[in-house]
Amino acid sequence: MPSQPPGPLTWPGADPGPPVQGWAARLGVRMEPPALLLLQLLQSGPGGVLGALKALPRLRAGGSERPFCWGPFLEALSREEPVLEGPDRRLELKPLLLQLPQLCQRNLLSLLLMVHTELPKSGLLLLLQAAKRDSNLDSWIWALGELLHRELTTDEVTKEASPLTKGCQEQLQSLCRHIGRGLRTLDLEVTENRGTHRPGKRKKEPEGEPEGSEKDVLFKRPRSLEGKEKIEEEEQQLQERTTGEQGSAVCGSRESPQRTEGSSDQPILEAAVMRADDRQHEKLVEGKELPKAIKDRVPRMLELLETEWEGLEGTPPLELQFLHECSPSQLENLCSKLQLSQLPDTALLQFCNRLLALSPDLSCSSATILARNLFLEQVLSLTASASRLLRAAMTAFSARYPHPVCSGLLIPALQAAGSGPTQTELLCCLLEGDTLEADLLVLVLKQILELPWREETFIVMQSLLGRQMDLSPENFSVLVQKLSLEGLAAANSVGCAKLVLTVVTKYQDQITEAHKVCLASAVEFNTTFLKKPLQAALRRLTS
Repeated sequence: MPSQPPGPLTWPGADPGPPVQGWAARLGVRMEPPALLLLQLLQSGPGGVLGALKALPRLRAGGSERPFCWGPFLEALSREEPVLEGPDRRLELKPLLLQLPQLCQRNLLSLLLMVHTELPKSGLLLLLQAAKRDSNLDSWIWALGELLHRELTTDEVTKEASPLTKGCQEQLQSLCRHIGRGLRTLDLEVTENRGTHRPGKRKKEPEGEPEGSEKDVLFKRPRSLEGKEKIEEEEQQLQERTTGEQGSAVCGSRESPQRTEGSSDQPILEAAVMRADDRQHEKLVEGKELPKAIKDRVPRMLELLETEWEGLEGTPPLELQFLHECSPSQLENLCSKLQLSQLPDTALLQFCNRLLALSPDLSCSSATILARNLFLEQVLSLTASASRLLRAAMTAFSARYPHPVCSGLLIPALQAAGSGPTQTELLCCLLEGDTLEADLLVLVLKQILELPWREETFIVMQSLLGRQMDLSPENFSVLVQKLSLEGLAAANSVGCAKLVLTVVTKYQDQITEAHKVCLASAVEFNTTFLKKPLQAALRRLTS
């Protein structure tokens, strides 16, 4: 077993391996679809453990005649299977567990550690023995295996022993020594300040003590840490001085009853924290404060906007060139003062036309702020289909500033809890138009894949994928994994079934055998009338 300590708790350095390629196709002939789907969920990312844990009850219930069972699953992972290894592609026998991608192995052991009380002990011990056959076992996999072994063993000595390696224990002890040394130094400095910062008094230095004496050097040495001997000497001095301070504090408490243990520097520290918070608040307010030249224009702009609301002719156009001079926080403040989110549709369209006439174009951050303030609240407050004027304003603005519209309107609208069929219809119209280019649609797709999905999300995704986007193999694999997970969680959703059918029919050239197995596992639990058409479409696919 390796002696190095485990790495950080997240998996950024893990080798994720192929998402659904290669290994999944090999395992597909050795495992039932529910077991393979569980591995696909574990491979989906750092959140794969939570996804697999949520899916377990449905997998064990079984959507068909083949429910998931832990015993055969653990036995299959422990069984040795032939695999080509090394640059010379030599044939070796290797447990299926060690043929999984590293991320999948880590998440699998994390899941087993969470549910080990429900699993057969013999199967878990067999799996741990299989894991130990790898001479270059990943540090995190080794650590998780050790923790799982501690839960299974009845040996009290093993249970009480630390799961940390010797090297990790030494590093941790060294870190604690450094932290403790710094805390003692800080405590001594606070004790000194109690005597030197009393209101109305100032502690005089002894006349015979020259500048740069031992007391001055004492607090500077721990910052340099110039050698072990100096460190030991400083610790001894700190201990002696702390003991002396404690003795004098006891005597002082007898002589002066007013000085109790509670009369520490707490009020001074609280006052310092309050002053720091006030300064930070002042900086935030100053950053949002509009310059005087812009602030003086606000009443006139409100007046002109009101005339546009009333549709008066012959009014002078709004001068918006100064928007280039506003910082993002100032622009947010200006939008709030102008109440842009409450503009009627006529004024909204006219204001957008004035914005589009600006030269040069607005920055991406400014356009994003304006898109959010102009459209987001308008869209979320809709109770009926959007008016022609609102659609025209959104289309014109997204044609000039597509990225800001996506980040300021599309994604926030999909995340909003109040989004419903009316909002979904408007967003689909925006996606199905010609204003958004192909690369931007891919960017929107990647952002949607990171969101939690609802029924409205399936409809938006179907409009997005209906445009026959050019997806890379990596993006398509992530999409298939997300569909597998959502297909399991939304087994009775017609929208989810339609989305899977869209992927199977329009992107069949990109579907590999591994993708087919993954999708078939999710379709197996579908309860809608589209289950049989989906299964038929999957059977017609050619690898």
